[in-house]
Amino acid sequence: MTGLQAESNSHPPSNEDWKCQPPYRTTPGNSHFTKKWTAHCHCGRIKYWLSRPAPLASKFCHCIDCQALHGAPFQWAAIFEKTDLHFESGVEGLAFYHSSDKSTDHKLPCKVSCAYCHSPIMDEGRKMVLIFPGIIEFGDAEKKKLFDPQ
Repeated sequence: MTGLQAESNSHPPSNEDWKCQPPYRTTPGNSHFTKKWTAHCHCGRIKYWLSRPAPLASKFCHCIDCQALHGAPFQWAAIFEKTDLHFESGVEGLAFYHSSDKSTDHKLPCKVSCAYCHSPIMDEGRKMVLIFPGIIEFGDAEKKKLFDPQ
């Protein structure tokens, strides 16, 4: 066994329980999930649904991270509980970015995007998510008003 093999064998397995928790768990864990809103990334590979009829809050974020990562002076964000969100394919096709240490590990808080088209999907915290309403299928302007920033 080489030194590298011994080193890799000495590390405990990583904890991936988060993949089975909201918002990433898939059916049957979400068998009673009510779909109020549908959203998808630009290429359509990532699809998710929201069960809450309106966000807990909605805002324009002007933080330095949002400015740098979205290439804009602000980002429209809506706050939901993790249990309000359901990804069609769980973590499949998602990319994660932890800005504090510039790693691509799922380490909270983190930014979540489509691994293919790189559309921003959300910022994930410990209990809440900030989703980006620009990718939600609202249908009409009246429904979109539920997501107006406060």
